[in-house]
Amino acid sequence: MADTTNRLAGTCYLSADGVSYMLAGDFSYKVSGVTRETLTGLDAVHGYSEKPGAGAISASLRDGGNVSLADINAMSNVTVVVELANGKTIIGRNMWTLEQSESKAADATFEVKWEGPSVTES
Repeated sequence: MADTTNRLAGTCYLSADGVSYMLAGDFSYKVSGVTRETLTGLDAVHGYSEKPGAGAISASLRDGGNVSLADINAMSNVTVVVELANGKTIIGRNMWTLEQSESKAADATFEVKWEGPSVTES
């Protein structure tokens, strides 16, 4: 077995509600947390406001014959799980898709972005 202790990037596996999708290229994620905004006055910086921030998972997927863009676009309340080459597992719970995905015929890819209240890494 190959030693993978120094591997940081490369292979990546993505599924949504247990259905695996071909990850064509780009992948990114943002863990959920808080969003802060600096509050300033005419005299000084007063502090900041803080509110909950949604987590996000974005990917460039391959449009295989068994993929339905209509189903992807309609996703709501799904669990997205991603296994990264560095050993991390990203889990997004209660996620929904944003914007309508559009397939590109030249390379059979489409972009998808999920957002939701809980994206964690372990």
